[in-house]
Amino acid sequence: MRKKLLSGIFFFLILNLLIKPFWILGIDVEVQNRVGSAEYGLYFAVFSFAYMFNILLDLGVTNFNSRNIAQYSQLLRKHLPVILNVKLLLFALFLIVTFVVGAVIGYNSRQFFLLLWVSINQFLNSLILYLRSNFSALFLFKTDSLFSVMDKILMIIFCGAMLWGVFQKSAFRIEHFIYAQALAYAITAATALIILVHKTKLRGLHWNLPLSITIIKKSLPFALLTLLMSFYSRLDPVMLERMLPAEIGATQSGVYAGAFRLLDALVMLVYLVSVPLLPTYAKMIKEGQDLSQITKLVFTLVFSLSSAVAITLSFNSDGIIALFYDHNTDEISGVFKVLIFCLIPMSGIYVFGTLLTANGNLKLLNIVAFASLLTNFVVNLIVIPSMMSNGSAMAALATQMVSAVAQVFMAAKIFHLRISVRYLLQMLGFYAIIILSNMAGHALGLQWWIVVLAVGVISVAVLFVLRLANPKELIAIFRGNDE
Repeated sequence: MRKKLLSGIFFFLILNLLIKPFWILGIDVEVQNRVGSAEYGLYFAVFSFAYMFNILLDLGVTNFNSRNIAQYSQLLRKHLPVILNVKLLLFALFLIVTFVVGAVIGYNSRQFFLLLWVSINQFLNSLILYLRSNFSALFLFKTDSLFSVMDKILMIIFCGAMLWGVFQKSAFRIEHFIYAQALAYAITAATALIILVHKTKLRGLHWNLPLSITIIKKSLPFALLTLLMSFYSRLDPVMLERMLPAEIGATQSGVYAGAFRLLDALVMLVYLVSVPLLPTYAKMIKEGQDLSQITKLVFTLVFSLSSAVAITLSFNSDGIIALFYDHNTDEISGVFKVLIFCLIPMSGIYVFGTLLTANGNLKLLNIVAFASLLTNFVVNLIVIPSMMSNGSAMAALATQMVSAVAQVFMAAKIFHLRISVRYLLQMLGFYAIIILSNMAGHALGLQWWIVVLAVGVISVAVLFVLRLANPKELIAIFRGNDE
């Protein structure tokens, strides 16, 4: 089981490390540079607003499906056509809710136009995630990995052609970016659906009201959790755009988007770890297997490397931001210095939150998510008027820390996980070496990219030197000597 999980994780990471950095740092960054921070900030605020209601497109069905099919794979052929019909109805509900709320908060015709296309894209993306959940639940991790990057590959092709081929620099508009996303999502969703239909020998869609109601009822706790997490992770730019004067609000939302984009790229890699982790945990829990070893192994690798990345990028934020952006670089860098530290608690959330989700502890997770949402809203309300996007970065960090600490504590209590003094000292030693390495690089006057590369090498070496990662164990797993 550990071999299949880790090989799946590494395949996910390799593919996404090859594709997604170029998409986010090459295409997405260039789009913001072309259209400007205010125009991109308007799009990002509308996108974040729609994202807060994203759960209406799914109602927790994807997480429920991943856990359920991993334990009872024979249900896929029965559930697939029913859930596809449910997804179409949920899309209609999503459109009604977002447009009504958009009218209440005062959206104009331009914002409604962007909202329509953003809504279509989010539906297609939600459909892709559901279809992929079937691949991961069947432990087809490589197939799932391919579909995790297919839409980005297509977007790189479409957007690249528009940015550097079809349009002159001044002619490119944010709408072109949105249209390219829609086409890429549609092709990816259609391809994944064709493969699943072939595998399940599905002959057509049919409506099964009792089964639909049953699936939705079982999915609702997942839905509430996802809704609360969507709100507290995407509320910052919406509050910035709504609380500040029009032009300032759009610009500050764009500044926050510039910093958030780089964090989001790294968080996506951590999220990919949780994709194969959820069905793996679900199956191990059903079979009564011990979870302590695999949890410690995955957490140590993800948490320590995420910490090294966050610390190093914060130290070197000025050079990194100047490399990618043409506008508002000082402001974006200041926000990024703080916001990147969200990566550390979020890495813990994706490991221990996934464990609790697989175990069905959704009531506890929902309580934590609600407390996190309150934290985010109150802190933003206090700091945005005076600190603007910098305040939102602090609110985001406080929110993620509240959520992570609570989830680690709950998982440790429920699964009787123990942390030894030796392990804590190893982790503290790792942190100290990473911080000192960054300080030494700056004291020597080294270029930022040299410091980043050097600390990257040092981080991996220290993991093995301090025995936080055991190379023999990893080699044994991949050779097949898995317990």
